[in-house]
Amino acid sequence: MPKLKTNRGAAKRFKKTGTGKVKAKKVFSRHILTKKSANRKRGLRRPKMVEEANIKGIERLIPYV
Repeated sequence: MPKLKTNRGAAKRFKKTGTGKVKAKKVFSRHILTKKSANRKRGLRRPKMVEEANIKGIERLIPYV
């Protein structure tokens, strides 16, 4: 079998944890931040775990990450 290619865009957006879960940065934290509350922005700093429904597709994009 030939080696699989890693999708470089996905590799920059997703990381795997030690237990194999997929984590990603939360969205809506780039611009137009003045109208968002400090509490909301603070919550956006922390990474999120990807939903179970999306993990299979993402793992296909990042087989070796």
